[in-house]
Amino acid sequence: MTKIKLELGFPTEIIMEGKAKLMVPKLKAFVKSTSDYAPSKAPVFYNPVMELNRDIAVLALQAYQRIVGYEVSVCEPLAGCGIRSVRFGVEVEGIKSIVAGDISFNAVKLALLNAQMNKLQDRIKVRHSDANRLLGVYASPRKRFDIIDIDPFGSPIPYVDSAIRALRNNGLIALTATDLAPLCGVHSKACIRKYGGKPLRTEYCHELAVRLLAGSLVMTAAKRDISVNVLFSHSTDHYIRLYATIKYGAEEADASIKSMGYVLHCFKCFHRELARGIFNIWHDQKCSECGSKMDFAGPLWLGKLADKRFCDFIAEENSRRCLRLKTWIEKGVALIGNEVDAHFTYYVVDKMCDAFNLPVPSVKKVAKTLEKEGFQAVFTHFSSKGVRTDAPAGKVKEALLKNI
Repeated sequence: MTKIKLELGFPTEIIMEGKAKLMVPKLKAFVKSTSDYAPSKAPVFYNPVMELNRDIAVLALQAYQRIVGYEVSVCEPLAGCGIRSVRFGVEVEGIKSIVAGDISFNAVKLALLNAQMNKLQDRIKVRHSDANRLLGVYASPRKRFDIIDIDPFGSPIPYVDSAIRALRNNGLIALTATDLAPLCGVHSKACIRKYGGKPLRTEYCHELAVRLLAGSLVMTAAKRDISVNVLFSHSTDHYIRLYATIKYGAEEADASIKSMGYVLHCFKCFHRELARGIFNIWHDQKCSECGSKMDFAGPLWLGKLADKRFCDFIAEENSRRCLRLKTWIEKGVALIGNEVDAHFTYYVVDKMCDAFNLPVPSVKKVAKTLEKEGFQAVFTHFSSKGVRTDAPAGKVKEALLKNI
C-alpha cells in the first residue's frame, strides 16, 4: 500500500513503548500552568502514564489468542494516537486485522502515521468515526470482532452496549474506567446513573468499583441474552481495568445474573457481608457484631474478579518479554492470581487502626496471626495494607491488638 503523507500542524515527538516506535503529541508544549492535565490539552489524546495498562492489554490479548487458538480480529474505537492498536499489531501474534477509530480527525491522521511507521498499514484500518457508530457498523453476525478494547477518558459505559453487539460469541471485551470519584462513592448519584449501582466510600472502595463495573457489564449483556465471564481485572493508580468474555444464550445470561447482589457494610466495627440476588430486599439491616445499622453497595458483581488459568497465561507471556514494567506486572499478576479464590473484600490495617486509635502493626504479622487462628489471610493487589480474610471484624481487631 502506498504511504500517505499527512501534515499534523502541532508539536510531536518520537517515543518507544514496548516494541513499537510511535509519534505522539509533545505534551510539554500544551501545558500552560501546573494545574493543566497535559493529555487532555493536546490536540490528540495520549497518556504516557497508561503504559502499564497497555502492557497488560498486550499480554491479555496474547493470552486470549493462545487460549482460542486462531487468528483474531480487534477493534479499538477510541484509538487516540493509535498507540494501543499499533502495539497490538507489533507485539501480539495471531492478529489478522485491527480496526482503530476516533472522532478526532487529528487523531486519525496521527494513528495512520503510526501504523505506517510500524509497517502495519495493511493490517490496521483507521476510521474517522464516533465510537458507537463505528461499532454499530460491525454489529451484524459476519462482521463482528473477536476482541474489543474500550479505553476512554472517563467512563466506558456509553460504549458497552454497542461493544457487546459488535462482539462475537466467546469474544473478549476489555474496559477501562477512570471515573473513580463516582465509582468510589464521592459522587454517588453519578455512579447510580451510569453504572446502575450504589457505591460506598469504604477502605475497599476500589474493589467495589471493579464489581460495579462488572455488574453493569453483566446487566447490559443480559438484556441481549448474553452472559459474562470475568477473566482478569486490576486497580492501578487512577483507574480500574476489566477483561471478560461473553457467551450467547438466555440460560447463560440468567446464570450471570445470579452472581449479582449487594455488599453490606458496618461503618462502626468494619463488619461486612453479602446479600445475593438483585431483588434481595432488607429493611434496617443490623450489624451482627455490634448492632449498628449497616449501609450497602450494589447491585454489583459478587463473582470472581479473575480466572487463575488466565492469570497464569498472562504471567507466562510477561516472563517471555522485556517490558519496562515487567517486574511490577510480575508481582501484580501474582497477587491477583493468589486472591482469585480468597474471601470477598479486604480489611485495611492502617484504616482500622486509625478508627480504633491503635498503633499500626505489620500487615504480615496480622496475617500470620489470623492464619494461626485458623482463618484465611491473603494479601491483595488493591492495597499494600490490605488482607482478605474470612475472619469476622472482631477477630481482625483482636489480631491487630496482638501485634501492637
